[in-house]
Amino acid sequence: MKIDKILIFLALLLTAFPFRGLCTHTIIGGETTYVVNKGDSFELIGAQFGVHWKNIPKWNGLDANFYPVAGTTLRLNTRKIVPRSLKDGIVINIPDRTLYFFKGGSLKAFPVGVGRGMEDRQTATGRFRITKKRANPTWYVPKSIQVEAMLQGKPVEEVVPPGPDNPLGRFALVTSIPGILIHETIWPKSVYRYRSHGCIRVLPEHMEQLYRLVDVDTEGEIIYEPVKLAVAPDGRIYLEVRSDVYKRITSLREHTRKLIEEQGLSERVDWKRVEAMVRTESGVPEVISIPFSK
Repeated sequence: MKIDKILIFLALLLTAFPFRGLCTHTIIGGETTYVVNKGDSFELIGAQFGVHWKNIPKWNGLDANFYPVAGTTLRLNTRKIVPRSLKDGIVINIPDRTLYFFKGGSLKAFPVGVGRGMEDRQTATGRFRITKKRANPTWYVPKSIQVEAMLQGKPVEEVVPPGPDNPLGRFALVTSIPGILIHETIWPKSVYRYRSHGCIRVLPEHMEQLYRLVDVDTEGEIIYEPVKLAVAPDGRIYLEVRSDVYKRITSLREHTRKLIEEQGLSERVDWKRVEAMVRTESGVPEVISIPFSK
């Protein structure tokens, strides 16, 4: 009798949600507030919370050309769709500028800085494993950065020892992808932006946590997914559209449409809302179900 009831429940569930490959991705974050500290900038707040810094003054009716006043309470939206789930390991989604760390059934998300949009500065994608953990690392300056410094008339350094001027900071995780480190940065405003030569930059306070948590041989993957889709437990459909900074998608509009169609959700979404989100590329997940609500 118990098995019969379970089968009936499953049949009703499939009837209610007749989707192919149902994308029940996890949705994390949400609406929150932050009280501005002395010395804060929109860039630093964006780096800390993993939100586009230009959205912060927009959401709060402030002038982006001026620093926020200490003591001001800001409204933030940190919601994200987790692009992939693992039992244990690391997923870094370049358009998210976010590192997702899975361990023992728990998930921690850290905003990161990634490679610039120029072809020779982009962060490489692919599977990797952590081969070494380096505390107080020495930086062996890549030839490309030496050439860049020379062309800009700056001093050319081949080796930078540990210390406050070392761009790798105090902690670095070496990946099996050549030239790709996950490391602390001495330039916090570069986090959650496209500013590196390919490496993954992490805020000092976040890198301290990550360095303790990650073990050598931890596996991971760097991916490039500017459009993400999720069905929440209550059945609402969320869409997240980010800019295709590396120009790897022929058409974001067609890419988004195909993703929705592949999940069998075409009849359940507001296509005008989808179109608006593709145009704005806000990077903030929003409900696109019919009827939809923010």
